[in-house]
Amino acid sequence: MKIEYLGHSCFKLTESTGTSIVCDPFDPTIGYEMPSVSADAVTISHHHYDHDNLKAVDGNPEIIEGECCRDLSGVEINAIKSFHDGQRGKARGENVIFKFRMDGIDVCHLGDLGEACSSELIDLILPVNVLLIPVGGNYTIDAEMAKEYVDRIMPDVVIPMHYRDKGCKLDIDKVDDFLGLFDGDCIEEADGSELEVVRNYLDGDTKVVVLRRRHDD
Repeated sequence: MKIEYLGHSCFKLTESTGTSIVCDPFDPTIGYEMPSVSADAVTISHHHYDHDNLKAVDGNPEIIEGECCRDLSGVEINAIKSFHDGQRGKARGENVIFKFRMDGIDVCHLGDLGEACSSELIDLILPVNVLLIPVGGNYTIDAEMAKEYVDRIMPDVVIPMHYRDKGCKLDIDKVDDFLGLFDGDCIEEADGSELEVVRNYLDGDTKVVVLRRRHDD
């Protein structure tokens, strides 16, 4: 399967069969443009402008939101309710975590997760091979809370998202605080926006892969 980072919390996930899903497309008012992209489906973790820009995705995609468990052309999708804050949604509402099984690989997109790590939520999320996790704080979990999730979930691959990249206008932290919590030898700085994930790439040791967001210009 292939994972492509489009910026902010937006990824395009593509199975070897060609089935593709875009997660949390964003509005350019965050400070940079959403790349042109098409997909078979779009998942929405919650309805904030930086996560639900449906018109940015071409191809007449199916919209998937809210709690569900379903199959999309062989891709298993499991959506799990969580909270956007540490007050059980009283501050910023609910958030939906999406799990995908593609080519036998379990990928988890945490959306704008804001609640503290709990055994109950971890049990719902497991197992996870590839974890897409917010790390910028303020509107989501911060670097230290994200590290706790990583330590509890123990994925093979961690890809940080929802951090302040070049041009971003949101009041969130850069990715550096999160990376500073890991040994340098388990961090991989990718040259581009894509990562091919195959079974032999998953060796049981957690690695953090920082993808460069895709630019169309």
